[in-house]
Amino acid sequence: MTVTRFAPSPTGYLHVGNLRTALFNHLIARKAGGTFILRLDDTDPERSKPEYADAIREDLEWLGLTWDREERQSARLERYGEAAEKLRAAGRFYECFETPEELELKRRKQLNMGRPPVYDRSALKLDEGERARLREERGAGHWRFLLKQERIEWEDGILGPLSIDAASVSDPVLIRGDGQVLYTLASVVDDIEMGVTDVVRGSDHVTNTATQIQIIGALGGTPPAFAHHSLLTGPQGEGLSKRLGALSLRDLRARGVEPMALLSLLARLGSSQPVVLFRSIDELAEGFDMAQFGSAPTKFDENDLFPLTRQYVQGLDFEQVRGKILGLGVPEAQAERFWRVARENITVIEDLKGWWRLCSEGAAPEIAEEDVEFVQAALALLPEPPFDENTWADWTARVKAETGRKGKALFMPLRKALTGQAQGPDMADLMPLLQRVPGRDA
Repeated sequence: MTVTRFAPSPTGYLHVGNLRTALFNHLIARKAGGTFILRLDDTDPERSKPEYADAIREDLEWLGLTWDREERQSARLERYGEAAEKLRAAGRFYECFETPEELELKRRKQLNMGRPPVYDRSALKLDEGERARLREERGAGHWRFLLKQERIEWEDGILGPLSIDAASVSDPVLIRGDGQVLYTLASVVDDIEMGVTDVVRGSDHVTNTATQIQIIGALGGTPPAFAHHSLLTGPQGEGLSKRLGALSLRDLRARGVEPMALLSLLARLGSSQPVVLFRSIDELAEGFDMAQFGSAPTKFDENDLFPLTRQYVQGLDFEQVRGKILGLGVPEAQAERFWRVARENITVIEDLKGWWRLCSEGAAPEIAEEDVEFVQAALALLPEPPFDENTWADWTARVKAETGRKGKALFMPLRKALTGQAQGPDMADLMPLLQRVPGRDA
């Protein structure tokens, strides 16, 4: 059975980059009828916050990315400790005592000599007495995994055949001196024990994947199928790091972006398939094909979300928005008419507020100086509300007969006088909804 996972750290809010990873793993599981796990990477007690964990769940629920089970890495520390003991017994785990400053000095020396900045494994030369002395002086050391210096190869689901020489990579630190288990070890143990079959994540994890493949083997596991999607950039190819706050899912939700608009864009962006609006996650999963994605950085423009949102909103049935409309104060007898009239003139659902305000309170008229007398004369011919479907045609016919105006010179000033806008719904349809005409006494 296909098992995938999304493993965010509850140290901040989810953004579009996180969502791309979550979505790909979710769609793979759903398409195969498998299991999707939400796994909170909360082994950092200082930075992990319950409120961020709650926000992650809230964002995924808003998007409809339901999970089949939830795991917390902070509840599995004993399992990571057992894995560490297994690596020690196999001679694949060793304790190091260098300070960050000492490591940086080593790195600079290697670069100056034209060598890759790889940890020199000097800790392996320490005898037990030297290690005891360093523990006394510096406290507990950090633990590195001893890589076999050979080529690590795998078939990547997006990037194709990949090969990394382990000799060009530092032995990864898996447990810090303060005892904190790092992602690389926790993720491997979880993937083995939870039966994860497929892992999709960003291309910045490629080197990490190579080391994890060796760790999985050292623990007696079988590596899952790995795939690394391209990273998102801004519309001009710029990095998104400085804008991730503005591209958080909660921010996009507050701006009225619809979940299916966001999911539809991210499920196709960077692939050879065109971006189209899907109306359900099941439909999205059915057409999802990871083989269609490439390795080039993928440009993300948040402005592309709003045409898709507009398309989604305008395709909603009245019953899907009935509660929202009634919540604005629209009388039930007028609610369906209001939706028919307003739906083609909104981008996000919140835009309905403005249209109901216009209907119930009236709009500030927009009247050109040369049209002031004409509009005053026309408004004097307008009957008192309530209006009906014939009001606009009857009124404009009277105005035409009285003033001689016709065509755009007749209709546009009257539209602007009643709505304050040059564009909008058909006036014959809008008139029955108008309850006040503030410009009547102008």
